[in-house]
Amino acid sequence: MRTINLNAQIKVYERREELPAELADLLKQADDAARNAYCPYSHFQVGAALQLANGEVFKGSNQENAAFPSGLCAERTALYYAVANHPDTAIRRLAVVAVNPANPLTEPIVPCGNCRQSLLEYEHKFGQNIEIIMAAEHGPIYVANSVADLLPCSFTNDYL
Repeated sequence: MRTINLNAQIKVYERREELPAELADLLKQADDAARNAYCPYSHFQVGAALQLANGEVFKGSNQENAAFPSGLCAERTALYYAVANHPDTAIRRLAVVAVNPANPLTEPIVPCGNCRQSLLEYEHKFGQNIEIIMAAEHGPIYVANSVADLLPCSFTNDYL
């Protein structure tokens, strides 16, 4: 038997004012996108802002549906729109923010497993990390250097 140790480093900024300006701006755009969420069932607003290597930003918000599997997370809404329009441009970073008006959040949310896997596909495709900035309405901000840090036991096309 052997043991495999998995490690991930996540930077923690206690306040938004501590963030580098470029990250703070992207996080603000994710905040704005959260306000456009269609979430009549969960009332859990999520916004994402994805920045491509060329600097262009695409925003997305979660979109719910009465047939629950038919909805889509904010991260994948932004991701798929960006790569549909710029299939050959690498992704630099993604900011994601969650807002719950009925129960204000004070800890960052992280992308769900489906979003992590989808983002990892493009991190692998372009051979460069996608920085992930995660926040709630209030509280600290987490910054991961790579999607792989959030999904250490991943499945990629190397297995196919």
